[in-house]
Amino acid sequence: MELFKGTLAPETLILRLDQGDLLLESITQACKEAGILNGAVISAIGTLDMCTLHMVMTTGYPPVEHFEVWEDKPLEVSSVSGIIADGVPHLHMVVSDHQKAYSGHVEPGCRVLYLFEIVIAIIASPKFKRYANARGINELHLAEDEILKEHSL
Repeated sequence: MELFKGTLAPETLILRLDQGDLLLESITQACKEAGILNGAVISAIGTLDMCTLHMVMTTGYPPVEHFEVWEDKPLEVSSVSGIIADGVPHLHMVVSDHQKAYSGHVEPGCRVLYLFEIVIAIIASPKFKRYANARGINELHLAEDEILKEHSL
């Protein structure tokens, strides 16, 4: 385990996505336009008509992943959460159709059906990056310049 202590910026970013907007791509673009490198998606709800989630199917290494794909299917989104590190969102989402719910890692191409509302808390410090560990899993770490700061104190 590694513990990171951070500071939230005094402002948040609130997004409204409209029909046809792409979820992950819009969040990434908004972070770029607003200059957000680090943050957390703390609330997100909406509807989708196209969606791809991936989920792990095994407990060993390397992980075997399954990609669940919906096309032209109405889905309710009850939750999206995750961390933005170095401008790159790593998000998980819970969606449901009229029969059951699904959860997994958000992939590109998830398209808004009617409306989507997202709140991003901006993390002012420290700066984060993701690095692949020895098993190929992208882990959250302090950015190199933050590590240098920590060692110079």
